[in-house]
Amino acid sequence: MELVGRKAEKETFKHCLSGTESKLIALYGRRRVGKTFLVRKYFKNQVIFEVAGLHNGDLKEQLAHFYSTLAKYGWQEAGIHTLTSWKSAFDMLERFISSKKGKKKKVIFLDELPWFDTPRSKFMMSFESFWNSYCTKRSDIVCVICGSAASWMIKKILKNKGGLHNRVAEKIRLTQFNLQEVALFLEEKGIKWSQYDIAQLYLTTGGVPYYLDAVRKGESVVQFVNRVCFTKDGILVDEYKVLFSSLFDDSERHYQIVEVLANKKSGLSRKQIIEQTTLPSGGTLTKTLNELEESGFIEKIIPYQGNKTRGFYKLIDNFTIFYLKFMQKTSIRRGHNWGNIIKSQSWVSWSGLAFERLCFAHISQIKRALKLEAIECIIMPWEKRDIIEGAQIDMLIDRADRVVNICEIKFTNADFIIDKSYAKKIRNKIQLFSREKNNKRKNLFFTMITTFGLSTNEYYRELVQSEVTLEDLFRE
Repeated sequence: MELVGRKAEKETFKHCLSGTESKLIALYGRRRVGKTFLVRKYFKNQVIFEVAGLHNGDLKEQLAHFYSTLAKYGWQEAGIHTLTSWKSAFDMLERFISSKKGKKKKVIFLDELPWFDTPRSKFMMSFESFWNSYCTKRSDIVCVICGSAASWMIKKILKNKGGLHNRVAEKIRLTQFNLQEVALFLEEKGIKWSQYDIAQLYLTTGGVPYYLDAVRKGESVVQFVNRVCFTKDGILVDEYKVLFSSLFDDSERHYQIVEVLANKKSGLSRKQIIEQTTLPSGGTLTKTLNELEESGFIEKIIPYQGNKTRGFYKLIDNFTIFYLKFMQKTSIRRGHNWGNIIKSQSWVSWSGLAFERLCFAHISQIKRALKLEAIECIIMPWEKRDIIEGAQIDMLIDRADRVVNICEIKFTNADFIIDKSYAKKIRNKIQLFSREKNNKRKNLFFTMITTFGLSTNEYYRELVQSEVTLEDLFRE
């Protein structure tokens, strides 16, 4: 299968290959997001050595694996000497690289790097020496280090205070595909779905390439979700149970945080997270929140015109939210299936919230549709809680050109109709926001973000200044 999407990452790789110095690239991201596939497909024949750490392998096993991999790449010395330490392993790798002639960039790919770093192995000391004492003296090496274990990558690489401090030229957090990339991926597999069906898929499994690769030609989105999530041998039935344990040390903390956030769509403050879990306040909690945020599971939201210290955390990972809502308590033995669930009111309500998350994951596309690429914007939801009925705005776009777009987001299977009752709610929201936060300093433009657009009637003509559709979200 060909490499689709990943435009920014490919530009970074291209820059490193064309540079006049050796480059160290740190690539990290959640499980199943396609890190290894990206490196292999982009660099192809330029990789002169690739090795991956062994999960749960001890020092002896890791060194033997490294040694045998060098032999597979044709390094004859690997059949003579025995590796007894990481120092000797990287010494041998240096001699292997030095044997390669020519000025063309030589790519070294060390995959699942955290698994090499077994207790008392001195792996990091040896790797730092390899990079600082050997690679930086050359101009022809691109070393890509990769790992799914976010705890390790953040601590040992991204926040390294030792030999790799300021040595990593590029730090790439590989995220899920956006809608356009999902469409390209499915097209590459010969899957022909409508944008609406692809959006439904995104609401449930997100844009994780491994999940998408399970889609079979000739099946509908309902058939796919039912097969992988609601049948005994579905590949995603047990995914949640291993998702965080494969990424983080002491993952019970991560599960606790995710599960309390799943129960609060508007998010929780740090204080509320402490109150609703068994976790103490302090550095460990900060570390856990940072790891979840770096891996793309949660997001910290700063309230509109609020203090940064008053931020709150929201769960944003589509599959995790979907699992906790529909899969966790569903009994496969009782014949539950997705075809029945999507007919329920629970799904209708949930899909509306899920579409809001999808829109926040496609902010650049929304800005482009509204011709705001060159205008600085602050984008966030807004909620007023201290009144009887409360008020909530799905998305605010506070613009530097003295305009605030007040956006309502609706996920429907047909054109959305603004009726008399809904028009009244919109007027009330705009008036409340204007009174509470705007004070007539900025113009307020009402914007609708929908799947198929809006029907034109008197309320549309009165209220709507601009609109964004699902088609806009599929654009680059």
